[in-house]
Amino acid sequence: MVDHLANTEINSQRIAAVESCFGASGQPLALLGRVLLGEGVLTKECRKKAKPRIFFLFNDILVYGSIVLNKRKYRSQHIIPLEEVTLELLPETLQAKNRWMIKTAKKSFVVSAASATERQEWISHIEECVRRQLRATGRSPSTEHAAPWIPDKATDICMRCTQTRFSALTRRHHCRKCGFVVCAECSRQRFLLPRLSPKPVRVCSLCYRELAAQQRQEEAEEQGAGSPGQPAHLARAICGASSGDDDDSDEDKEGSGDGDWSSRVEFYSSGVAWSAFHS
Repeated sequence: MVDHLANTEINSQRIAAVESCFGASGQPLALLGRVLLGEGVLTKECRKKAKPRIFFLFNDILVYGSIVLNKRKYRSQHIIPLEEVTLELLPETLQAKNRWMIKTAKKSFVVSAASATERQEWISHIEECVRRQLRATGRSPSTEHAAPWIPDKATDICMRCTQTRFSALTRRHHCRKCGFVVCAECSRQRFLLPRLSPKPVRVCSLCYRELAAQQRQEEAEEQGAGSPGQPAHLARAICGASSGDDDDSDEDKEGSGDGDWSSRVEFYSSGVAWSAFHS
């Protein structure tokens, strides 16, 4: 699928053009054997609303970012290794069609394409690249994935206590374990989830109880086996909210200043003339 494009001059030019669009804020993308397969504008369901994002599919990574000037300037670059990716088809809603979820251990999110055909093109190309990467690295497919955040607009009340009503003064928060929209009182606890962050992150009261119980069980099993060490629940669980220890506004930061772009996607594969790709 990609071997004939690897290390060619035209492929190097295409990757250099992507690097130029991200500028100094982006990471270098050129790598021996790396091939740029396709690009397009997909709609990403963010915390507050769905927003257009530019996506670039390489043979080993998926890159996306915010659009400042279409095909000229992008920012907020995100790089996802394809061997960590699992895809899940999603049903249509009144607001969005042609949806699917991109799932990884650190972050999962929903995107949609302009048509069912484009969705299938994206999915088939990504899945083929994932299979190739898994074979090349000898890794098994990922089985643990981060929960996608439920959008703010999905609920006006806390999804745990069902009592607190959100307002301009009563903030919404997200549990990092289940993705639910919760109030401050129902998410006072912090728990260390190493696959998400090196620091303890906000979790809702229910997830905290479940995680703490799981850690107590693991601790008991370790003690029964004679394993020394600090009790797991002391090392990983923290109770009590504190300001500034986490940020519920990741999507807002990456999306400020977005332009109004059409949701129509042009997907480019190796069988399409790439001269129309970076005009």
